[in-house]
Amino acid sequence: MNSGGEAVFIHVAPNGSDSWSGKTPTPNQFKTDGPLATLHRALESIRELKHQQGGTLRQPVTVLVRGGIYFLADPLVFKPEDSGTLDHPICFTAYPGEKPVISGGRLLTGWEQMVVDGRKLWVARVPETFGDKRFFRHLWVNGHPCIRARSPNSGYFKVAEAPGVTPETKWDEGQNCFRFFDGDLKAWSTVDAGEIVVMNRWVESRLPIAGVKEEEHMVCSSKRSVFRLDPGDLYYVENVYELLDSQGEWFLDPKTAMLHYIPFPGEEPSNAKAVVPVLSELIRFEGKPEEGVFVENLFFQGLTFSHTEWYFPEGSSVGGFPQAAIGVPGSVYGEGVRNCVFEECTFTHLGNYALELSRGCQNNRIVGCRFFDLGAGGVKIGETRIRESESEQTYGNEVIDCHIHEGGRFFHSAVAIYIGQSYNNRIIHNHIHDFYYTGVSIGWTWGYGRSMARGNTVESNHIHHIGILSNGEGPILSDMGGVYTLGVQPGTVIRLNRIHDVAGLRYGGWGIYFDEGSTNIIAEGNIVYRTTHGGFHQHYGRENIIRNNIFAFGRDAQIQRTRPEQHVSFIFERNIVYWREGSLLTGNIDDLGFVFDHNLYWREGGGEILFGKFSWEEWRKLGMDRNSLIADPLFNAPDEDDFRLKPASPAFKLGFIKLKLT
Repeated sequence: MNSGGEAVFIHVAPNGSDSWSGKTPTPNQFKTDGPLATLHRALESIRELKHQQGGTLRQPVTVLVRGGIYFLADPLVFKPEDSGTLDHPICFTAYPGEKPVISGGRLLTGWEQMVVDGRKLWVARVPETFGDKRFFRHLWVNGHPCIRARSPNSGYFKVAEAPGVTPETKWDEGQNCFRFFDGDLKAWSTVDAGEIVVMNRWVESRLPIAGVKEEEHMVCSSKRSVFRLDPGDLYYVENVYELLDSQGEWFLDPKTAMLHYIPFPGEEPSNAKAVVPVLSELIRFEGKPEEGVFVENLFFQGLTFSHTEWYFPEGSSVGGFPQAAIGVPGSVYGEGVRNCVFEECTFTHLGNYALELSRGCQNNRIVGCRFFDLGAGGVKIGETRIRESESEQTYGNEVIDCHIHEGGRFFHSAVAIYIGQSYNNRIIHNHIHDFYYTGVSIGWTWGYGRSMARGNTVESNHIHHIGILSNGEGPILSDMGGVYTLGVQPGTVIRLNRIHDVAGLRYGGWGIYFDEGSTNIIAEGNIVYRTTHGGFHQHYGRENIIRNNIFAFGRDAQIQRTRPEQHVSFIFERNIVYWREGSLLTGNIDDLGFVFDHNLYWREGGGEILFGKFSWEEWRKLGMDRNSLIADPLFNAPDEDDFRLKPASPAFKLGFIKLKLT
């Protein structure tokens, strides 16, 4: 190993050996030296180099990872002593032009073809060498995610009723049983291997089936739902052998560990690459922020992270989480991580959240990464609890130029980017779409209590198809937003974002949603359109500013304010509101605990414009919108999502500033 000065390069390749030096990218002609075989050995080599240099690197180190799949036996763990320095960083990067995959799975082989009831199946026994991982809930074959045998194949069943539940039953009191409609469920022979997934309010509950009584139309589970089940709640059933009927579906029998799979045309068992997850974590950063000791100055470039799974621990009595699938961890998880970078990495084929920066993670950057096919969400920043020590607080992290899509595939209530009790983070210029729940969620304090979620910036993002997917599926949940906030957040700014196609099921498909206690937040320069329940909604909060935005094409309403309080809820100024159906302003507005002025309103097709129950004249006499106009804003082509204003737009007379969205 190099003792100091020149940069050190360590090579890792699928055809390498951990007994070699790692100095070259390919084996020599005698097969006596060449690249290492594992990332674990590469990390050990760096530790050895540090030891030779007295514990401190004297040059930068780069681990060049050749293309191929690296199946991890255990997560790669970085401790504070594995840190680089600002002058001598440590980088794990893809070899130029190649695509290495860091996998938490294993290849499943030994497939046999058979025909059962006219269905062509592949069958394989999960080997005993998989240990306690012989039962799993995700499968990828030839690079595509497969579907657990389910019914209905598309769409959803509806809960008929929950016995003993009345309107007086507490809404946050879950149940173990519910009644189904005739023909939806049966007492199949493998029903006890199955799981009901029921969507209720803003969460899903995953309920292992304990039994089905066909004559009573009753299904019961070993877990209870998160919230009270109501008639009409959507659900589906999965992992029942009798439901195996479509290409790409599979069933795993937990009693026999026999896996059944219906292949796609052209797939052959002899060359199929079937990967099952055995790890829930791929990388773990174990800093000690309580001691002021961090994992620092590590760079990860061009790597792909795949094939993980997480499920509720044994003994868990509830089939979900109260919001945002908050208890699901990241496949890359860190505590006490500082000044580290993930650049142009890919996170895909994951059963949990992709990347989590938890306690004491500061000034890290996630740049140009792609996240897709996610069991839960993309990025989690911060915790649900408030840390008193600054060293244990999470702040100053950035998610920039990332593409985060096709999430919530298993935990439907997960969000693309979550910021908890964390501050001064920047979410800039990301493309976020195709989630069943919220795009960006900030805060974890309900009401006006202490909150650490301050000074966060959500800027220049394109957020769309939230609740309803781009393929038309959904909505299945309620109470969501393209951007969602909670609690007191001075300095938080939501600006220059394009947010559209947000849909809630029963209620709550809002573009920008200031939920409980949202306070001192600025939303400016955003374009929000095609929402089911409104472009902007404030449940309750105080002294927020909503200015210079365009809100268009809300279905049921455009603007909503729910709870009246004895203070100014928000200031709504220099906005353009443009609609063709639904009401302009809805909710509890009679107390006038807000300020509206210098706005432009236009309803396609004409007709009277009402502000709740007030006419335009009555509204202005009450002191609202005295300097506002009802006039066509003269958009270029609103039906084609072109909301640029023509030079003669009357909005400019009101002080509206032209938006410069990327």
